[in-house]
Amino acid sequence: MKFYEITFSPTGGTKKAADILSRSLTQQAVEIDLCDRNVVFSEIALAEDDVALLAVPSYGGRVPQTALDRLRALSGNKARAVLVCVYGNRAFDNTLAELMDAAGKAGFRPVAAVAALAEHSIARKVAAGRPDAEDEKRLQEMAAQIRQKLTGADCSAPEVPGKVPEKPGMQTPGMAPNASDACVKCGLCAEKCPVGAIDPVTMNPDSKKCINCMRCISVCPVGAKKLSRVITSVGGVALGVLCANRKECELFL
Repeated sequence: MKFYEITFSPTGGTKKAADILSRSLTQQAVEIDLCDRNVVFSEIALAEDDVALLAVPSYGGRVPQTALDRLRALSGNKARAVLVCVYGNRAFDNTLAELMDAAGKAGFRPVAAVAALAEHSIARKVAAGRPDAEDEKRLQEMAAQIRQKLTGADCSAPEVPGKVPEKPGMQTPGMAPNASDACVKCGLCAEKCPVGAIDPVTMNPDSKKCINCMRCISVCPVGAKKLSRVITSVGGVALGVLCANRKECELFL
């Protein structure tokens, strides 16, 4: 039996939460990065006795379409799956329901689901520093409950909130981060972009390809990738009001 940690984590928050759970569930995990556009995901197949932790961020209450497409390309082969959605303290809406549907269609058997918190990928002051020490303790407690289910005979699917949306998710227009004058043309953002949307010469994105994941901002070594000040200021104020009350991690068994 192998334990797989399969994540789509452009800015690192989802990976941080997934790592806490993984370390509490296993001593060794095979990591698969759904952000890596160079991986042929259709060639990855699990075995029936394997366990996979499938972790994605919530984008507007949905699973990012790129993550969905790459997850569906995997061959789960009836491996049990722990589903994880990570959101920035607003709401995860239909994310877990959509993730469960996609995991099932890829051949996985979901047996547990977790909604966790991480710093918002756009309004960084929202849920800043999360998952924090309190989140880590809670996630470790959840992992103990999940481990108990995994070692037993119960392979029932958890009931999760939300519904499976009928239409594909939509990206938000006008949010593609551009390179400022501080850009040193190192090419790291172009290399790490999950969908290859960044021109390796100008370091600016193709707005039609950009999925607004903010990875280019998070990996830039000189802080040269920026969103429009209007977007960050207006969005920050709006999210600050909506996300004023601290949400907590949730477990669904």
